[in-house]
Amino acid sequence: MGKVKTDQVKRAGKTLMERFPEKFTNKFDENKRLVDSLTQGTTTRVRNQIAGYITSTISSAQANSSTDSAVEEEAEPE
Repeated sequence: MGKVKTDQVKRAGKTLMERFPEKFTNKFDENKRLVDSLTQGTTTRVRNQIAGYITSTISSAQANSSTDSAVEEEAEPE
């Protein structure tokens, strides 16, 4: 039940990642501080949910890209 995110959290997270793609990392605490400084009027719970969504999205994207590059290296033996 902990993986369900509301549309508001996903929309805000995607918007922030589109506007500031280079600022976010796969570290929750850094993302939490960035979300706090970039948004106004969000509660602590919503801020943490947005930061968690961004962190999980970036972490899974990095994991997929490293898996894809490992598969490409295996496919091209010399």
